[in-house]
Amino acid sequence: MKSFKAVGGALFDSLRDLLPIILVIGFFQFAVLQQPIPNFGEIAVGILFVVIGLTLFVQGLNMGLFPIGESMAYAFASKGNIFWLLCFAFALGFGTTIAEPALIAVADEAANVAANGGMIASDERALESYAQGLRYTVAISVGIAIVIGVFRIVMGWPIQYLIVIGYLGVVIMTIFAPKEIIGIAYDSGGVTTSTITVPLVTALGVGLASSIEGRNPMTDGFGLIAFASLTPMIFVMGYGMLV
Repeated sequence: MKSFKAVGGALFDSLRDLLPIILVIGFFQFAVLQQPIPNFGEIAVGILFVVIGLTLFVQGLNMGLFPIGESMAYAFASKGNIFWLLCFAFALGFGTTIAEPALIAVADEAANVAANGGMIASDERALESYAQGLRYTVAISVGIAIVIGVFRIVMGWPIQYLIVIGYLGVVIMTIFAPKEIIGIAYDSGGVTTSTITVPLVTALGVGLASSIEGRNPMTDGFGLIAFASLTPMIFVMGYGMLV
């Protein structure tokens, strides 16, 4: 009985979270455009799927990704081996990013646009090479970002100074990077912080800060995602300058 209540509550929470989007679309469709919703049945079924999918996704995060991230952070901190902790941080950042669906989509689209603009050849091999290079560049940059963020937590450094230095690097790279790559670079910083990367990286930071004496999970545990958004901009602009 409790399990049914929990599932019902989770479904209600997902529907409540999606309700503002549904109301906005409905208002502009009926009040502004004054048109009926096309394919209403298909859209209704799609919204139902979204509610169910969001519910399962959130439950999966709470049951699987958050606990495993925190437990591994505790385990590495208790061993006191910073080398393997940093290796794990890089592997986690790289692995979650290379599998990020949003990054795959953006990299493929960037390759097609680059081919249409004459920056690369339009054959399949060139498109795949460009997209794959972009994905690996972003993944490596996120791995390095998580290493920097984890090292910051271990050392207790304030995050604001590192972020300011990082964005100064972004501004400098923007001046010298080809204009065709700047927009892609900025978007790469956003697509890395999506469904796979955020839960695991957040759990790692909070778990690590909780397990180190003198660290506050609220002030020290968060902030890894900021690094994961920052470094891809610099690396992708560098990739554009090289390619």
